[in-house]
Amino acid sequence: MLLSCQLVFWSKPLYSQSFSALELSVHEQVNQYRASLGLNSLELNEDISNAARVHSQDMAGGIVPFSHDGFEQRVEVISSTIPYRRVAENVAYNQGYDDPVTVAVEGWIDSPGHQQNMVGDFNLTGVGVAKDDEDKYYFTQIFILKP
Repeated sequence: MLLSCQLVFWSKPLYSQSFSALELSVHEQVNQYRASLGLNSLELNEDISNAARVHSQDMAGGIVPFSHDGFEQRVEVISSTIPYRRVAENVAYNQGYDDPVTVAVEGWIDSPGHQQNMVGDFNLTGVGVAKDDEDKYYFTQIFILKP
């Protein structure tokens, strides 16, 4: 399993898609973790999720490597509709697990940079999950503090 995180202080989505069960599970598990620490829940936002979903799909499709490539552009698109004070991003991928969501979220919890993003001062989030043709799951979660 590989993990990566990014934190930066910062249009409409290309398409609209309802949240997948895996995306909702990531959101739920991250909020459960935050609640266990006495923190506020993050509101799941469709615009942010669309940006996260496109990035996960791009990683799964080999358009971009597993990375934060294009993060600034995702932030720019999101900021055209959502003002922000702070933004961060976690990405992960894994393969061969019965519960890829839990593996990704637990990996973030065990990684200091990712965990810092998960428990940071944020109030909005978006989640995107995609799977490639080798059954690798790619996860992107974007965290935003909206004023």
